[in-house]
Amino acid sequence: MVTIANHSKEKLLYLIKMAEEFEKHPNRKILEGKVVATLFFEPSTRTRLSFETAANRLGARVIGFADPKVTSGTKGETLKDTIMMVSNYADIIVMRHYLEGAACYASEVAPIPIVNAGDGANQHPSQTMLDLYSIYKTQGTLENLNIYMVGDLKYGRTVHSLLTAMRHFNTTFHFIAPDELAMPEYYKMYCDTNGIRYIEHKDFDANTIADADILYMTRVQRERFTDLMEYERVKDAYLLKKNMLTHAKPNMKILHPLPRVNEIEYSIDDTPFAYYFQQAHNGLFTREALICDCLGITLEDVINDKTIIL
Repeated sequence: MVTIANHSKEKLLYLIKMAEEFEKHPNRKILEGKVVATLFFEPSTRTRLSFETAANRLGARVIGFADPKVTSGTKGETLKDTIMMVSNYADIIVMRHYLEGAACYASEVAPIPIVNAGDGANQHPSQTMLDLYSIYKTQGTLENLNIYMVGDLKYGRTVHSLLTAMRHFNTTFHFIAPDELAMPEYYKMYCDTNGIRYIEHKDFDANTIADADILYMTRVQRERFTDLMEYERVKDAYLLKKNMLTHAKPNMKILHPLPRVNEIEYSIDDTPFAYYFQQAHNGLFTREALICDCLGITLEDVINDKTIIL
């Protein structure tokens, strides 16, 4: 699972069904005897902890690091050598890296499966799976939805991955961002090539988002900027306030990959539109599914599993 682009509609729906099974019974011993390595070369809270929790709840052992400063990388060890070394100890590697393409490279040299937990501003496929699962749970379908993406659409790897995945489901996207953070031309060309409808907006108000089924908020990521003055100019460009939800559809849900800074007003947390904390919880079930799928465990294996811990 390096990029969501390689997976068919049937495969994505298959993984959603597997996640549903894990939500029914998240605690099992189906991975007993397996070792999951989590290599995080970049800071993470939700992604790392949910992967490690998923592995632990399924009976696997977890090794790895959350701070590359404590690894041999500080001594000059290459990424290839690190991956090859860890492959001696684990059955699967979950990796986050600050360089775009690092996960793809790791998958080419590793003798064991690689799960991309985010590579620079490129892709974040495991986040996309929990996003898809959250959309499916709240809307009852993935088909024919209006998805509004707001904020950092230039560096936001979560929106890039979600855009790629939703090509299968007749989605209409609405891009809301300042010029400095607009959706890259490459992804707009991807939409054109794959027949994905999209509309770009500059305004962000109650009328603009009235037709949204999913409102996908993102933070402006300071770590992606080399020019801090540019960051200061755009960091507060689009803020979601409670009074902007007056025309929202009853079924509309607000998603956010988290962490948030100030782009969602805290008073929204108590509204029926807020779903970002449940969205993060869904990451446990989808990451259980991803780990098992990469290790060759099938949906049928999960359904017939006798190691469930009640």
